[in-house]
Amino acid sequence: MVKTFGSFLLFMQSMLFRKERFAVLWKRTIDECILIGIDSVFIVSIVSAFIGAVTCVQIAYNLINPLIPKSTIGYMVREMTILELAPTITSIVLAGKVGSSIAGGLGTMRITEQVSALEVMGINSASYLVLPRIIASMVMFPLLVILAMALSIIGGYLAGTLSGAMSAQEYVEGIRTDFIPYNITFALIKSVVFAFLVSAISSFKGYYTQGGALEVGAASTGAVTNSIIAILLADYALAAILL
Repeated sequence: MVKTFGSFLLFMQSMLFRKERFAVLWKRTIDECILIGIDSVFIVSIVSAFIGAVTCVQIAYNLINPLIPKSTIGYMVREMTILELAPTITSIVLAGKVGSSIAGGLGTMRITEQVSALEVMGINSASYLVLPRIIASMVMFPLLVILAMALSIIGGYLAGTLSGAMSAQEYVEGIRTDFIPYNITFALIKSVVFAFLVSAISSFKGYYTQGGALEVGAASTGAVTNSIIAILLADYALAAILL
């Protein structure tokens, strides 16, 4: 474990030396932003909308006390979405999609000796291949989390009003009650940290893949598993430190 963590730190350090020209890194980063962010909009939209809808319906099902106003449902959906569901669930979904893609792509390049070819040409392969992926993830994850927040709240609104659990006015009143702007900042901080963990761990697992196609699959699986564990640990640590 200690040896692996040390190798990971050295891997992160190697990206910062002999970096490629800014124009090259910029182009590579934009390409990765499209692959990581734009191509993930659909799955994030579906997951977040249904999470908001299910959260609203289940809260309404449990809030049967007539003394509790129905606007509380909107309040609870907003708090759960912003503080936990949007950043954490979205990042876990992206760990499965983006993390496995990064690990599989780098692992394939390693076993087909494309990484070695870059090194022979005098290119720092870690900087050229990995750094744009990490930067793109740290840029796109917060944007996807913002999208997930909005769609979750909209999904809760549609589920609550269409099912008759509450009126539109009650839901809007709930999501406007005692709003704390810092919660948005906290969620975005979490998304940036999660983005770094997913992209860095997946890149590390893929970059050092050895063997053949079977090992590439194992690296992708390991990348997703380790990324999810890291997200959950970081989620607790950030909540304990920042809240």
